[in-house]
Amino acid sequence: MKSFMPKIYPHILAVFIFLLIAVIYFSPVLEGKTLQQSDMRQWNGMRKEIKDYFEETGEWSLWTNSMFSGMPTYMISNPPTNNVITKVHNILNLGHKRPVSFLFVAFLGFYISLLAFRVNPWLSIAGAIAYGLTTNFLLLIEGGHVTKVMAITYIAPIVSGVYLSFRGKVLLGSIMTGLFLSMQILVNHLQITYYTLIIVLVFGLVELIVAVKEKTVAGYFKTLGIISIAALLAIGSNLSTFLLTYEYSKYSSRGGSELTNSEKSTKDGLDPDYITMWSQSIDETLALLIPNYYGGASQASLGKNSETYKLFEQSQGPQRASQIVSYLPLYWGQKPFTGGPVYVGAGIVFLFILGIVMIKGPLRWWILSISLLAIALSWGKHFMGLSMLFINHVPLYNKFRDVTTILVIVQFTFPLLAIIVFNRILNGEYQKKYTLKQLKYVLYGVGGLILIFVLFPGTLLNFTGPGDEQFRTQNMQPFLDALIMDRQMLLRKDALRSLLFVGVIAGLVYLVLNNKIKNQYAILAFAGLMLIDLWTVDKRYFNSESFVPKRNSESAYQPLQADLEILKDTDLYYRVFDIAAGPFNSTRASYFHSSIGGYHAAKIRRYDDLISHHLSKNNMKVLNMLNTKYFILQAQEGEPVARLNNDAMGNAWFVKKYSLFGSADEEITALNDFNPSEETIINERWIDHLEGFTFAEDSNAYIVLTEYKPNQLVYHFQSTVNQLTIFSDIYYEKGWNVTIDGQEVDHFQANYILRALIIPDGTHEIVFRFDPSSYQVGRNITAASSIILLLISLCVFGWNLRGAFREEESLP
Repeated sequence: MKSFMPKIYPHILAVFIFLLIAVIYFSPVLEGKTLQQSDMRQWNGMRKEIKDYFEETGEWSLWTNSMFSGMPTYMISNPPTNNVITKVHNILNLGHKRPVSFLFVAFLGFYISLLAFRVNPWLSIAGAIAYGLTTNFLLLIEGGHVTKVMAITYIAPIVSGVYLSFRGKVLLGSIMTGLFLSMQILVNHLQITYYTLIIVLVFGLVELIVAVKEKTVAGYFKTLGIISIAALLAIGSNLSTFLLTYEYSKYSSRGGSELTNSEKSTKDGLDPDYITMWSQSIDETLALLIPNYYGGASQASLGKNSETYKLFEQSQGPQRASQIVSYLPLYWGQKPFTGGPVYVGAGIVFLFILGIVMIKGPLRWWILSISLLAIALSWGKHFMGLSMLFINHVPLYNKFRDVTTILVIVQFTFPLLAIIVFNRILNGEYQKKYTLKQLKYVLYGVGGLILIFVLFPGTLLNFTGPGDEQFRTQNMQPFLDALIMDRQMLLRKDALRSLLFVGVIAGLVYLVLNNKIKNQYAILAFAGLMLIDLWTVDKRYFNSESFVPKRNSESAYQPLQADLEILKDTDLYYRVFDIAAGPFNSTRASYFHSSIGGYHAAKIRRYDDLISHHLSKNNMKVLNMLNTKYFILQAQEGEPVARLNNDAMGNAWFVKKYSLFGSADEEITALNDFNPSEETIINERWIDHLEGFTFAEDSNAYIVLTEYKPNQLVYHFQSTVNQLTIFSDIYYEKGWNVTIDGQEVDHFQANYILRALIIPDGTHEIVFRFDPSSYQVGRNITAASSIILLLISLCVFGWNLRGAFREEESLP
């Protein structure tokens, strides 16, 4: 036992160091402050109705009417499941003490990964620091991309588990992959899970090639089979949410439009222009090495030594000049905007290239191929041939937007190979002469490239971006000239900075090779360099100014007078169209009302069509049929004001005629010229529901909403004749069940997006309830799979720990 304890000291110390760094970086949380994250603010608006409903009733609604006139909530927040792995996830995430937990889990996950690759524990600590402090990771935290951040933290242990499996530790590696994959799927950011799968698939392909050459194919497929079982358990442990998400994907905007005359029309998936909107230009890849290669952030500040400050100081005084330079468009690349670069550290890039040169075998080819693929795909519209190849032919690739997100692969592979090669150099695995030769060549190559931007930045780049044209048209050429000079200086300074770090890292390797420094001091120096390099760049974009007092954050959505006026309405349920806030890019209205608009990347596909063709053009017929009772409009002076719409159709109504159309194009076009109070538009595929129905009149007939819940609507109906009834709610067939007096009936789609139902004569109670069968089926499988996965994990980890103790006890 005593001889075993020294082996666990580094791991205990690692946990302490990771926690300490995370707490220090996010130290404002100790003062009671919190992050004011734009995406989190939007998310709070999205989930307000379901959160309030849960707190009032203890029931989790799988549907909300607060956004886009109604949509499933499992695209907003994960519903409760029977996944016991959730408890492991919660423990690892420190009970969700955010944002500290994000950085801590990133450190810990990469530390575990490096140990799996047989890296020295002390160097693994340094490598984990380099990985966790990658600039883009901190920017994602600052922006409030919570699920994306959590999914990224699990990439490293998932991949390293697969690596362990193919290196003889099949059970340990497979269960490690299964456990962390379960947690990654749990946080429900499938884009990151998809990119994790790409990493694993490329690794598996390289291993297969090796197995064929070495004639060990049988062993390869045995290992693959065991990993697959673990992966299936991981999927099974999340089947309830997985099934819901998969089911919804067929009806969401990511499933492509049914319209043939739409710019968004695709057989399946998102529009290529939308997918590649955020594309990194080819040379912007150098921001991995030089953070300010393209100016850094779209909105950033400059100091008093800047040319822009000097320009405005002369004309408007120092106070005004300080205000202007605190918010400048320094980024001049091709993306619409950005919060900062994907900087992984100059020293890391240098060691990565050294690793590509020195490391032989499948490890090099795997990491090199997946890194180059990720970089090439991040170019998006600037390398459209490859992008279209993947969009059209690689399954599921066209379901995800923002191609630059794939650089999370590079954020993993660059530090991984960099630390592995440094570990091998420390261990003396390469001949000194050979290593010095490769070190010299890589230093000349990387250093020479950086030196060009130190000495001649203006000869290769023009430092003007797509957004700069506005300054020319506004007769602001002096300002643009000063801005260009500042951008050029930013690049020169950061290039010099990167050259310094590359030189120091190269010097450190040189000292190690010549036995001028002990390994433990070399590791300590390396950790310090990584911390200084990445910390100082990260703080440019994510610092104390990113935090606000918690009360300010919680009051991000304060009701306007317009909201208060609308909330006086005692009707159970109506909709609000907040034009003043930007209806389809804000959840402000969703926080207080049932909103026509909202903010989400995966809307219901037909509603997305409705926005493009009608709602964005303020088609009052369509707004009326959606029961838009109030508009919030921007007044000429002062706050926005509320305006009552007396023509809103209400919750349900009867129509006197219908028109049949054979295609979605005809349906949506017909909405331009119809009277929603008199007629309805129906696709021919629903004609069976109309069989035997004939119109008749009853002037006293009525239908009224008597009970409202997010997932349940109850109506009272009375008529002496059958009625074709239209409801001002969104039709979504996977989960909405309808009963008339307790007897289940079928409803159908009308007016392109609404619900319709033939109600027989008499007095009836009609109930719409959202209760997807896939959720209930999935919960049972989730419980069984997660329990099995957890039990096997405990057994495997326990067995390996017991083996470690036995190994120590057997030593003389």
